[in-house]
Amino acid sequence: MQPFLQRDRIRMNTGQQQTWAAGDYSVIAETFILMSENLCEAVDVHADQEVVDIATGSGNTALAAARRWCKVTGLDYVPALLERARERAAAERLPITFLSGDAQHLPFSDASFDVVLSTIGVMFVPDQEQAAAELLRVCRAGGKIGLANWTPGGLYGQLFHIIEEYVPSAAEVKSPALWGTEERVRELLGKGVTSLRTTTRNFLWRYRSSQHWLEIFGTCFGPVVAALKVLDPASRERFTRDLIAMVENANLANDGTLVAPAEYLEVVATRK
Repeated sequence: MQPFLQRDRIRMNTGQQQTWAAGDYSVIAETFILMSENLCEAVDVHADQEVVDIATGSGNTALAAARRWCKVTGLDYVPALLERARERAAAERLPITFLSGDAQHLPFSDASFDVVLSTIGVMFVPDQEQAAAELLRVCRAGGKIGLANWTPGGLYGQLFHIIEEYVPSAAEVKSPALWGTEERVRELLGKGVTSLRTTTRNFLWRYRSSQHWLEIFGTCFGPVVAALKVLDPASRERFTRDLIAMVENANLANDGTLVAPAEYLEVVATRK
């Protein structure tokens, strides 16, 4: 790799790591438990299978697989999230190995796992092709790859679009929401799998109000925390107003609380 390209990759990785370390993403992620449970069922994990959860965060999907008696490893590059994952595994007495590492350069040998999972994780890696190649590389022939990714048109896709309007990302970084389209997932995994099935599902945001949602995301969700830090007061006010409008437009509740469907794509593929 040319030196200047390598420096750009390092810069992007460091920036993303710092973004996801901002706030306390575990507060957000732990509301996704049902998504992780559903993904394990969709993939049909079996007891004693060797499973890896890539970009595990605070461990939702690793925990879900371990509850099904799998031999589980979870990997992430944010130390605080890994520490929370270890605490949760210890509380449930689940023997999970949590490691620090980059999804673009997985610290595992080829064909190490029967099942490779990622719930709202690998989709955020800067180099999508490299991340997909790594998912395929560490999965055994006949093994399963299971992903849950936010879609471009869903609430998280809209959220990322608003953030991008106020704090543009590097031009060379593809939108993470592309992982939420069947077309892009087939581009990334298609040549390495014998089958690929996608299902569109909804995860419901449930908060006391739209303002409560903003308070939680503004202090815990790294991309929003990072945006709020760099915006000037006037831009920050417009930014928060746009976010509130987004969730209120999607709100299904009529009692003052927030119940808003956030669409995601569930992917189950079988390795060649």
